[in-house]
Amino acid sequence: RANGRGSCKLFEAIDVNGSGSLSPLEVQGFVESVDRSGVNATAWHALEAMSEDHELSLEEFRKWLVAATKFAPETDGIVLETSRAVEESATKESYAINASNMSQALRRMQYAVRGEVVMRADALEAEGRKILYTNVGNPHSVGQKPLTFFRQVLALCDLPEENGVDHPAASSLFPSDAVDRAREARAAVGAAGTGSYTNSQGVAAFRQDVADFIEKRDGHAARPEDVFLTNGASSAIQHVLTATFATDHDALMIPIPQYPIYSALVALLGGRQVGYELDEEAGWAVTEEELESRLRQSRADGLTVKAMAVINPGNPTGQVMDRASLEACARFCSRHSIVLLSDEVYQRNVYDETKEFVSMKKVAVESVPDLELVSFHSTSKGFIGECGRRGGYMEMYNIDPYVHSQIYKLASSGLCSGVAGQIMTSLMVRPPRPGDASYESHAAEEAQIYESLKRRATLMVDGLNAIPGISCQKAEGAMYAFPSVEMPPKAVAHALANGVAVDNVYALSLLEATGICVVPASGFGQKAGRAGFRTTFLPAEEALAAAVEQFASHHAAFCAEWA
Repeated sequence: RANGRGSCKLFEAIDVNGSGSLSPLEVQGFVESVDRSGVNATAWHALEAMSEDHELSLEEFRKWLVAATKFAPETDGIVLETSRAVEESATKESYAINASNMSQALRRMQYAVRGEVVMRADALEAEGRKILYTNVGNPHSVGQKPLTFFRQVLALCDLPEENGVDHPAASSLFPSDAVDRAREARAAVGAAGTGSYTNSQGVAAFRQDVADFIEKRDGHAARPEDVFLTNGASSAIQHVLTATFATDHDALMIPIPQYPIYSALVALLGGRQVGYELDEEAGWAVTEEELESRLRQSRADGLTVKAMAVINPGNPTGQVMDRASLEACARFCSRHSIVLLSDEVYQRNVYDETKEFVSMKKVAVESVPDLELVSFHSTSKGFIGECGRRGGYMEMYNIDPYVHSQIYKLASSGLCSGVAGQIMTSLMVRPPRPGDASYESHAAEEAQIYESLKRRATLMVDGLNAIPGISCQKAEGAMYAFPSVEMPPKAVAHALANGVAVDNVYALSLLEATGICVVPASGFGQKAGRAGFRTTFLPAEEALAAAVEQFASHHAAFCAEWA
């Protein structure tokens, strides 16, 4: 496959006579010899037409590669929309770093959660339209209140001592346990305070809090030395994948559907993606047979699978994996010397009373002790929802000590994760305990959020399933519904003719008609022939009930329009 770094080598390989340009005969030989999958069909005709007019230079070939490897026609529209003001102020005709010689990995990277539909929603909102953003799991943005104790401690950590913990009125303004916890956190951070850098792996006391949390949760030892505090789970995942991909034949197995951070980072870091399909009819289950089949095929394609991602509870699918499924994934990875990446950021978001969250670390220690594992957690989800704090952690288990040290070096290049996020992570894993002044009020706040999320999950899924032509699996956990939508054949044909996914057409139509912003299911990957969308159920219950009615009225109107 051609990427930015390989474009020169590809050009040289096609330039058989070494003339420094491509003749029509050389272009014809190239066109006839390669696999055309993943390249726009019209691009091949354009290349042949260009070569018939004159011999192609390296720069012209690079520009053709940019056009030929575009994911979809709407991609450049997104880029232009986001940079319109910059483009209008441009004064130069050419730039040293441009579309043809920049990182083609970055150019090809896609992140559907912030894609074309969201860009259009932002534009409509700027024009005065009221938009209901259900595209991203961002609880506070749609009305969820922050947990009081956490914000009290964070405020006291940030305030100068004389205005906070040492103020004469502190004990009357804040509960005693908040003041005590802030003093403890400030001491852990050091005299320089929250505005200074910390250890690159994170404040030692906070990492100890995480290790204690894991040990209490799983019943097995955890070491603070194996914990990295990170800017959310996403940066931790990027650290690990950066260390994983050594060649462009190295691959990551990811569930289909998947959270797009994985496919985005695979593209950015020059790796390869191997999807394993979750069985929608079986509640988004995974089987060892499916994993083995995908691995065999990837090896036949010359790829080396080095890691596999598991998301539990599922995003976008909302399933909570049972112990047997977790053990199947662990055995598979152990058997084939594959590092397992366990994304567990929704571990507290379990709504099905017949299900429980079981960590992959617990499964590993008890059932597959030689498993190589990295687990991720975040302050953005659960009942906290502090997305903007960028707090999170990863724990390494059975990871090569040398690789561990190199990931520390990588973390060091970013100096440290945000201190507010580190404090929030400590609070997440060590909240008020029974007997503390804030325990009862904190527990009541969490219970209110949980019970409301549980009702909203049922409201959304039941409402979607009541719409003819839409079906949705139960949201056992996480924050999302991922319905399948039967699309009118004419809409499918229209989308195909325009080179876009039909659920992208559907999502844009929904946005224009109702102001509801969802993410097309195609952005997460899905079984061939399926279409749908992902929506959160985070908005307030009244707003969510109204949204369900709008989903129904829009679907009827969309089907009538394309009948």
